[in-house]
Amino acid sequence: MARFEMKASSRELELICSGLWDVHHLSGLQERLAEAVYSARRKQVVFDLENIVRFDTAAGLMLWRLRRQLKSRGIAMQIRNAAEDTGRILEMTRTHGHPDAVYSVKNYGPLESLGRFSVSVVHDFIGILGFIGHTFAILAAIVIGLRPMRMKEFLYQINESAIKALWIIALTMFLVGVVVAYQSAVQLRTYGANIFIVDMLGISILRELSPMLTAIIVAGRSGSAFAAQIGVMKLTEEIDAMRTMGFDLYAFLVVPRLLALIVMMPILIFFADMFGLLGGMVVAHTELDITPMMFMERFEQAVKLKHFWVGLIKGPFFAVLIASIGIYRGLAVKNDTESIGINTTRSVVEAIFIVIICDALFSIVFTRLGF
Repeated sequence: MARFEMKASSRELELICSGLWDVHHLSGLQERLAEAVYSARRKQVVFDLENIVRFDTAAGLMLWRLRRQLKSRGIAMQIRNAAEDTGRILEMTRTHGHPDAVYSVKNYGPLESLGRFSVSVVHDFIGILGFIGHTFAILAAIVIGLRPMRMKEFLYQINESAIKALWIIALTMFLVGVVVAYQSAVQLRTYGANIFIVDMLGISILRELSPMLTAIIVAGRSGSAFAAQIGVMKLTEEIDAMRTMGFDLYAFLVVPRLLALIVMMPILIFFADMFGLLGGMVVAHTELDITPMMFMERFEQAVKLKHFWVGLIKGPFFAVLIASIGIYRGLAVKNDTESIGINTTRSVVEAIFIVIICDALFSIVFTRLGF
């Protein structure tokens, strides 16, 4: 361990250092040294390094930080009896080291923190708008035949992003239908309005619950996968290799994923509608004695087709938002593994947040238009 002994005289405090002064044994040492110096109340401190077994650059930077800290309090510091190797390390860290680069933390005031956050939000918003614009330019070129479509990758993404997510979406919506119907049945039975459970389930599931929950599940499953996959490709320099070979990243990585979600999201919402209504139908039959035939007859009478289309129309818009944010966050990964985790988490949080905002805007617009 890194150790030191104190010898105090009337004029100075001598610290006789020994042991292993390296990066593995310095935890809390600077604080202990500073406390010993301050408690001794001497104007000069001498570090005797003769008995040190191992000394590295971390210890050198620590001593220079401590020297700066003591100087600010009017305490002089000297180093004696340093071995030749130790002296070279001390000189190197004094000349070339940056002791404040790693350990200094800037504390911004509330107003400056708000400004920095606002600037980062605007920067991300502009960046993702440019990303979406570039993506749709490539997509338009594919549609009019100026660029080839990578069908194999497109079909692969349909399977990975949508088909494999079908059963978790179906199970989730079935349980949501059961929960919503069961809670509603308790209230409707009190007023003898059992049959109106069909109206409530049909409109709420078709218009809001199915599109919203489907988008949230896809954002958590596929959006995060896009960010992680592309982030790992960037970390392993596969993306740099593709650029070097002249491949268009948007045509190879972005468009197949985006197009797969745009095509499959309405289909996923349709399946979510069916299983959500199925769950509600089961509860209506067991709790309110509404047979499946009665349920379907009332559904046909009370629930208009426009509610189904309103929910389905949201699908492609949600798909664009989820895929764009996931891929954009993947491309924003830096050259370290921590960045992958941060951007993957941000892709899920931002996608869900934007989807909720988009759904609220759809609700306002459709209500104003009479849909």
